[in-house]
Amino acid sequence: MANIYDDDRIFFPEDPELRVFGSTEKLAQWRHRKTGPAFIRIGRRIGYHGADLNAYLNGRRVDPSTEAA
Repeated sequence: MANIYDDDRIFFPEDPELRVFGSTEKLAQWRHRKTGPAFIRIGRRIGYHGADLNAYLNGRRVDPSTEAA
């Protein structure tokens, strides 16, 4: 599967590229519940490594042709 995010970039919750996941509040809820993509704590800031975002999305991929009917 093609990567959506640049593997070498750090994305922050307010970056428009992360809107695919929903709101910044949704990302905060996921962090609190220990779900969602892996994140990096930089002091008080939160960042998401592009490679982790791509891995998370690839792990959520559903191929309907292989699903049982």
